[in-house]
Amino acid sequence: MRAMPLRFDAANAHWRVTPLPALNPDQKDWLTRGGSLTAHLRALGRVVVRVTREAVDMPWSDEYAALGLAPRERAWVREIVLEVDGVPFVAAHSVTPLAASQGVWQAMRRLRTRPLAELLYSDSGVARSALVSRRVSARHPLYALAARESAAEPVHAPHAFVARRSVFERAGAPLLVTECMLPALWSRLASGPLTQETGVHLGRERGPLDHTASRAHHAPR
Repeated sequence: MRAMPLRFDAANAHWRVTPLPALNPDQKDWLTRGGSLTAHLRALGRVVVRVTREAVDMPWSDEYAALGLAPRERAWVREIVLEVDGVPFVAAHSVTPLAASQGVWQAMRRLRTRPLAELLYSDSGVARSALVSRRVSARHPLYALAARESAAEPVHAPHAFVARRSVFERAGAPLLVTECMLPALWSRLASGPLTQETGVHLGRERGPLDHTASRAHHAPR
């Protein structure tokens, strides 16, 4: 991982670097894992990226500061679901300033069903902020995305999901990635002990952006 100061920080009053104490060990583990989330999921089964939306839109209210955008400034938004063996495990929302989507991050517009990790973990010019996390209730727009993709009917969705986010920066341009873990992931992890063949704890990816929660260079507040 590059040792450099970052201009952008994903943390605020709600998104925190240290996971909430009430979360269980699996949740704390997956919320703080560095490297590619897609790679970690591949240890559990066959991963498919399903794109649900790509559009020019307004960022969410808690994204403007992390992207250095002015209020109501437009951005490029990509939303996808990561499915493991056909079951949705993660709903992800990525956003970058509109100008960056036509410049530094223009490859984001051409990914189609390829994972964003292909852009982020093969480029030594990309730096990453600390991973931050929070509980997401129905008052946050991410909740609707997660509830829609959960195996249960939306009316029976959990009271809150857990999610994480971080800012990737390349040539001074930010890309904010938010990943919401769905109930099927926790059910899979709770279904039995992990083995040498399937255990994600034994197959963590090592790379330039690994373990960012503990080793990332924090942006100045």
